[in-house]
Amino acid sequence: MPRLVYAALILLSLIWGGSFYFIKMLLHDFGPWSIAFLRSGSGLVVVVIIMLVLRKPFGFRTFPWLPMAAMATINTAIPWAFIAFGETRLTSSMASILNATTPAWTIVVGMLFFRSVWNRNQWLGLGMATIGLIVLVGITPGSVMSVNMLGFVCLLCASFCYGVGSQLSKRLLGGYSMYQITFGTLLTCMIVSGTMAFSTETVPLSHLASASVFPMVIGLGVFGSGFAYILFYYMIQKGSAEFATMVTYLVPCTALIWGYTLLNEKISWNLLVGLLIILAGVFLASRKPAPAKLAAAE
Repeated sequence: MPRLVYAALILLSLIWGGSFYFIKMLLHDFGPWSIAFLRSGSGLVVVVIIMLVLRKPFGFRTFPWLPMAAMATINTAIPWAFIAFGETRLTSSMASILNATTPAWTIVVGMLFFRSVWNRNQWLGLGMATIGLIVLVGITPGSVMSVNMLGFVCLLCASFCYGVGSQLSKRLLGGYSMYQITFGTLLTCMIVSGTMAFSTETVPLSHLASASVFPMVIGLGVFGSGFAYILFYYMIQKGSAEFATMVTYLVPCTALIWGYTLLNEKISWNLLVGLLIILAGVFLASRKPAPAKLAAAE
């Protein structure tokens, strides 16, 4: 696996680490579908500019728009709305933790519906990353029982959608560049979420001029959607859907790092230990067994 894939993993986790905070702040002015609409719309502008500057083909006539619409709705529009709605009942840090169940859903969906085969390294890596996540956030039975169940279910549904969408993107959109896939994803999401937002919610677009709202939209849309999804689909193409979704294990880590950097929040020992365990798990899960071992297994 190319080393740049690991660099993309770290960079994407840093970008998405702040997304849950941005969503939480935007919920003061916008509904879940409206946030998804603003996020995809601003991200789309960035992708279009990048493609025009780099002279990347859009491929409007040859692009498989029906599979794209299905994949983008499942992998982007629906989970983004679920996450925003879930954050009306959960803290942003808890939302990022529940979002870290995405790799597990990706495995289950791949095995049940796409005949994916996982080796021992991947299972061990997933287990190690899960242990690291528990250490990181200090999860206890009491903390789980106190979680709002509706918000809890919404975040799990979002993670399930991510798992399905990641598998679909690898299989339905092969042969297209990460720029084309990102463009199609954000365009479809903007149409779907915009339709839902303007038909079910009040969308106060005048609030975008607010000094407290505009930076949040830029952070969530330009970086958290435009640049982030280019990185995400790059990891799927150069690595795998399962590896790409491993980024969700690092997001709680980077969310806490951003809290330390921007909000002077304390970093405890469990953050450092949990981060090391998670990184080791992600590295182990991304390694393929030696050919000799594969042959012996057959």
